[in-house]
Amino acid sequence: MQTPAPGPGIHGRGAALNPDQRFAELHVDYDPGEAPEKVATKFLRDHSSSIIARHSSPDLPFEASLNPYRGCEHGCAYCYARPTHEYLGFSAGVDFESRIMVKENAPALLRAELLKPSYKPVTLSLSGVTDCYQPIEKKLRITRGCLEVLAECRHPVVLITKNHLITRDVDLLAELAQHKATAVYISITTLKPELAHKLEPRASAPKMRLEAIRTLHEAGVPVGVATAPIIPGLNDSEIPALIEAAHAAGAQFAGYTVVRLPFAVKDVFRTWLEQNFPGMKDKILSRIEETQGGTLSHGEFGKRLKGVGVWSEQTAALFKVSLRRAGMLQRRPEVSAEAFRRPRDPGGQMELF
Repeated sequence: MQTPAPGPGIHGRGAALNPDQRFAELHVDYDPGEAPEKVATKFLRDHSSSIIARHSSPDLPFEASLNPYRGCEHGCAYCYARPTHEYLGFSAGVDFESRIMVKENAPALLRAELLKPSYKPVTLSLSGVTDCYQPIEKKLRITRGCLEVLAECRHPVVLITKNHLITRDVDLLAELAQHKATAVYISITTLKPELAHKLEPRASAPKMRLEAIRTLHEAGVPVGVATAPIIPGLNDSEIPALIEAAHAAGAQFAGYTVVRLPFAVKDVFRTWLEQNFPGMKDKILSRIEETQGGTLSHGEFGKRLKGVGVWSEQTAALFKVSLRRAGMLQRRPEVSAEAFRRPRDPGGQMELF
């Protein structure tokens, strides 16, 4: 296993180590002082032959998702999706945020899927695993390409991101909103810039996320805030302020989850606490265990996202009171597939008129 870098960790990364991945036979150990202090991001082509992933999890409010990328440059120390990188032969640590799989043909795959006579529209989540507006999207524009297809088809889609870059695509989102075919969550974990920089090193600053809410709201796009994840002892006290700030920016609804640390995420987050909040580490981890049924990630559907026990009940109550005071909804408006139409077939016959 790669040992943590000396001092504050690896420059610009949320993870300070590459924990052993579950499926690897080869393991790398560094001698003290030999671990890299800076790791460059590499982008690798993903040759997936399909783009829509379907699931049956009762925890998730959508049936299908669309992920233009695998891995995420944002580098959030708590990210539950980190272990998905292990299926690709990478680590859930630094690899997850520095070895990014790119689906360059995602828009074409999406168009081909929607063209099938058997296809029936269901609400898509963009994205279900990693952020579809991570920094490289500014250059590659893959998410925008997918949105262009969805807007052409008036296909229902719900987006979640913690990047201000989503405002670039406000034209397409506003077009979808005219057909009640979209809604957006902007994820804001904290209003404190210093904490956000440590916790989510390559995501937009909190003030820029609030600005994204404002821009989307003014364009007529249904937009809310995801105060997620709530981490006991670290950001739970900010719930009222987060809701108030989001509402002032134009958020109409809100949601939250409590933190969970599956598989190698627990090693990444534990090391992050040791380097950034050593005096609070034991208290925070103990409270997470309390909310996750004596583990760091509850194994039962219906319990792992909102937690169990007294602290989770207090968090739920505080969240509801904060929403009531702000006059916000806890559920987003339903999106509709009523206006759906098939996309243009680039390989088909051209129309005469």
